[in-house]
Amino acid sequence: MTEFWAAIKHRYIYRTAAAYAVVAWLLLQLFNNLTPLLKVPDWAGTLVLVLIIGGFPVALLFAWMLDLNASSVLKKTALQPAAAIPAPGGKGPANQHTGSPAGHSHTEQPTSAPAALAARQANGPSVVVLPFANMSGEAEQDFFADGLTEDIITELSRFRHLFVISRNSAFKYKGRALNVREVARELNVHYVVEGSVRKAGSRVRVTVQLIDGQADHHIWAERYDRELQDIFAIQDEVTTAIAATVSGRVEAATGERARRKPTENMSAYECVLAGKLRHHRSTPGDNQAALQLLDRAIALDPNYAHAHAWKACVLGQAAVNGYAPDRDAIFRQAGDELQVALQLDGNDSDVHRILAAVNLIDGRHDKALYHQERALSLNPNDDLIVVQQGEILTWLGRPEQGIPWIEKAMQLNPWHPERYWNHLGRAFFVARRYAEAICAFGRITAPAPIHHAYLAACHAQLGNDTAARQQAAEVLKRDPGYSVEACLRTLHYKRPEDSAHHRAALLKAGVPERAAQVVAAS
Repeated sequence: MTEFWAAIKHRYIYRTAAAYAVVAWLLLQLFNNLTPLLKVPDWAGTLVLVLIIGGFPVALLFAWMLDLNASSVLKKTALQPAAAIPAPGGKGPANQHTGSPAGHSHTEQPTSAPAALAARQANGPSVVVLPFANMSGEAEQDFFADGLTEDIITELSRFRHLFVISRNSAFKYKGRALNVREVARELNVHYVVEGSVRKAGSRVRVTVQLIDGQADHHIWAERYDRELQDIFAIQDEVTTAIAATVSGRVEAATGERARRKPTENMSAYECVLAGKLRHHRSTPGDNQAALQLLDRAIALDPNYAHAHAWKACVLGQAAVNGYAPDRDAIFRQAGDELQVALQLDGNDSDVHRILAAVNLIDGRHDKALYHQERALSLNPNDDLIVVQQGEILTWLGRPEQGIPWIEKAMQLNPWHPERYWNHLGRAFFVARRYAEAICAFGRITAPAPIHHAYLAACHAQLGNDTAARQQAAEVLKRDPGYSVEACLRTLHYKRPEDSAHHRAALLKAGVPERAAQVVAAS
């Protein structure tokens, strides 16, 4: 009964009833005012009242049925433009084929076009989400298991690098005893997601596993236990967690495959994936290697928006970290690549994420926030986008709002890069929560001079002078030319007071204001 009333609330039945009552009252008032003028018979008033009362349950029934068929689609596509987006390679809509309520699917006859499917797989990994099994023994729980499956399909479809089999194709396997390898072969997919739902009393347990369908081995499995208070809130929470983790695990597994291939045998997607991995290492050599891989991806597929966007990201990294002699020229090149990416696919969340980052580096905070929020609306499950939301809010002087976003990104991706601790530590520092910042920076296994500088500043603000001087000495030991001015040039504060706070903390810790002081002291 609780679930019934929750469903009524979720489908806005109360709102429909209220609207009907208001309209009915207005009709009755209008009829009463017009009766003397029209000279209608006495029984007409009774007829109108009976029709209004009789129409009430019919209106509620229509509200329920129409929402049942449309709410999922409306809910999941409200933020997504309806126009078809050119696929990498420029051959029709990206990941969009006949018969897909989710928007990213393949055709209803998966084995009828092997050549097309082979071409599709060359652009990235493919996955099918099989209908989750209802293990509760209660037929009414089928709607929850099916709804969860549909929502996972929809949310995974937001990741442009994934090709997700449509709901219609996946649900053909509902209720059947399955061999995962056979399913993968029939649908020509790399990965299979399957799971189950079990309700016991006031609790529900959802289990899910990701399987390499071609090698037939498990990549990842998880169990979610929740109190069954708001079944739709649980559905949203579990869907978000599963979609984010599955996407990350698929990319990691595909990356392992790519690393075993020589570069000349890599597809465009695999070159981008390998380029991302090199970019994340943040060294001059890896930055150069990443650029070479991304140039190869673009040569293989000039219309691959994702490759152009990531090339811009790698160029931005080179400019910010001083890997290239002409910073302005590198920034102009990055901007050109982003414009190409935007023209090729204006609905790629990663394009907007990188546009946000480049605009932030260039000091255009408002434009950075626009592209960041656009990226977040296109894919709220990508941990890279979610963590960047926290970063940008921190640079805007709103760290208390940014911290929960960074923590959410860590939850979305339990295998997140260590740099997430840097983002969290910086947000705590800007929020003047120095002890928590020290804990966050302490999680970095190979700290760079900038991390020791943050630790020095935090200890200085807490009055731990000895620890502050030790960390400042470590900064200068690793980089004798380090200075407060050099540090601040790499930061992106919008508010002058945040920059002044950072400067004062570094000076208090004993970090020299200018590099020339180091030379003079020596």
